[in-house]
Amino acid sequence: MREVRKHGSPYPKADLTLRGLARALDLLLAMSVVVASPTLGPVFAAVYLLVADGLVNGQSIGKRLFGVRAVVVPDRPGARGWPAGYRESALRNAPFALVAVFYGVPVLWIVLVLAGIPIVAFESYMVWTDRLGLRIGDVFADTQVVDAKVMAKGEIPASGLGAAAPPSAGSSAAVSSSSARDAA
Repeated sequence: MREVRKHGSPYPKADLTLRGLARALDLLLAMSVVVASPTLGPVFAAVYLLVADGLVNGQSIGKRLFGVRAVVVPDRPGARGWPAGYRESALRNAPFALVAVFYGVPVLWIVLVLAGIPIVAFESYMVWTDRLGLRIGDVFADTQVVDAKVMAKGEIPASGLGAAAPPSAGSSAAVSSSSARDAA
């Protein structure tokens, strides 16, 4: 078991309907690119699927429309996560990018049937049965998909560095830090 999993996650499991709809939309977009351009489409589709979760604060186009996001799970209790970046996106979505390539190259359709469909089915099974909704891609990338609306607005810092968000102006942490700065 990975170190981050020993402490669980501070976030609840995302709504599976929203998560499934977001993934379906992202796959539909990728497959549409394949159909529109049979020569370069598979490459563009695979690249989109690899980087999609790193585009906008841990949200692909589908995740953005359906209100879920991929976050990096903190490695210690009480710490806050941050939005998934391009690295985490590529790690967690590599199986789906492979499926896009299998779909787009007619010679590889047999691989799509024998390997691609079982990969997607197994990932779906993992999301359904895991208590946090983690799939193999999430384990590789130390991420979790969460409902964006569940999270407080300032809870996930915009930088991918994992530092806590700066305290808001009226918070007690901001007051104590400004008092310490004034005293120095």
